[in-house]
Amino acid sequence: MDNQENPKWYFKTWSLVASFLCIGPFMLPLVWANPRFSKKAKIIITVVVLVATYIMTALLVNSIKSISSYYQLAF
Repeated sequence: MDNQENPKWYFKTWSLVASFLCIGPFMLPLVWANPRFSKKAKIIITVVVLVATYIMTALLVNSIKSISSYYQLAF
């Protein structure tokens, strides 16, 4: 049985996407341990995940500031 044909469940694409949605950038060790990805693919995935994490964090901080200012006006 070849690992390329039947990878472990935690190396399958659906589990990597689910991991990103649940734990964000903490899934990157799974990407780097995945034998199916080339080094170039691993670097691209890492950059995309880090940029997406940065954008989502910035949006979260902006949302918290907006909600905080709204409640300060209300009270």
